[in-house]
Amino acid sequence: MSKPVNSPVTPWYRQPWPWLLMLGPLVVVVAGLATAYLAVVSDDGLVVDDYYKEGLGINQRTARDQRAADLGIAAELVLSSSGERIRVLLQAGEDVRMPDRLSLRIAHPTRPGLDQNLLLRGEGGRVYGAPLRRVQEGRWHVVLEDERQEWRLAGDWAARPETVMQLQAARPATAPARVN
Repeated sequence: MSKPVNSPVTPWYRQPWPWLLMLGPLVVVVAGLATAYLAVVSDDGLVVDDYYKEGLGINQRTARDQRAADLGIAAELVLSSSGERIRVLLQAGEDVRMPDRLSLRIAHPTRPGLDQNLLLRGEGGRVYGAPLRRVQEGRWHVVLEDERQEWRLAGDWAARPETVMQLQAARPATAPARVN
């Protein structure tokens, strides 16, 4: 008969298999800690703290949109070739008094640090203008209001140098009539 050969027994920590099996859970734990860190330190600017007040504000904005439609207000926004000045040509009905100043908000959909609030001053006739920080090319949300906030025009703009944007008052959708 053959005699069994005594082979030296190595401890478990010198074997590759336990380490390979522990690698998967270790990677998951490290990824979970990194995700938790990012969740704590990053700011989610898209979440509104007081959603009830935000909902009430929507009703007020809808009324101002309706007022702009009733007055027949429309605007044409032109970004200069250098991208450092914006001009607005305001159109309205004959009996509408033109304001001395307009308020323009240019907001980036996901990066609030790039937003701009501008006060446009009359340059004669129905033309208003103001300097602005250079606007990156891309999609922007634009809101134009009179200084007393009685009406407003809003829309999305694909900003590029020398582009023209048309803003017209959209009549808010009304609730369907109830049928009994």
